[in-house]
Amino acid sequence: MSKSDSPLYIQISDQLRRSVRAGHYKVGDRLPAESQLAEQFGVNRHTLRQAISLLRQEGTLRIERGRGTFVAASPIRYAIGKRVRYNESLRAQGRSVRFEMVRSVQLFASGSVSQALAIPENAPVALIERVSYADDIPVSVSNSYFPLALFPDLLAPERIEQLITLGSISKWLSTYYDTDHIRLETIVSASMVEPQEAKLLAMTMGQPILLALSINIDQRNNVIEYGVTKFRGDLMEMVFENKY
Repeated sequence: MSKSDSPLYIQISDQLRRSVRAGHYKVGDRLPAESQLAEQFGVNRHTLRQAISLLRQEGTLRIERGRGTFVAASPIRYAIGKRVRYNESLRAQGRSVRFEMVRSVQLFASGSVSQALAIPENAPVALIERVSYADDIPVSVSNSYFPLALFPDLLAPERIEQLITLGSISKWLSTYYDTDHIRLETIVSASMVEPQEAKLLAMTMGQPILLALSINIDQRNNVIEYGVTKFRGDLMEMVFENKY
């Protein structure tokens, strides 16, 4: 290490940061093991971990338990406003967006779903589950519940194909049901990823997610969708807007 008044861990973090900015380590790359880095910088592991912790806190690095330390991507910002504009929000940041269908099935509304949709318990609902990708990286798993009383043919094969083709719930509702897609409320909380979502999102157990519970209405104030979305906490930021 060079002679400097700065603590060793600060000097190490500066060197690693420069390596990332210079492209020596690219987004998604895994850094060498702690033992290798400690030997490279001529310090003990405690000092190295202080440097890594500093870079993790500033968002340059991310740590995956059991896998190692990786160069973090710039966070993807999802603007939460009156209109549901997920795809537009990500594309405005230069991201490519797509989703993969996991399942589309009819269920009977549980207590939480019926309450959110303002329908009787056990009323028929459509569940559409999908994984969303940004730049071909899985970033969220969404479960969307729709009241079949309002959309009786929503699960018809041709309707699902139309959704897949359009790639957007909002466009799908507008095009085939003349229905606007307006956010009524969204509740966001932090949680830990569960096994099923970890597999879909290519995450390891113990990593954080952002859980968003959303209720959406149409232009006639009918509740049309209850959404349960789990976003990767290491990749996504949610920004709440008050402009319409």
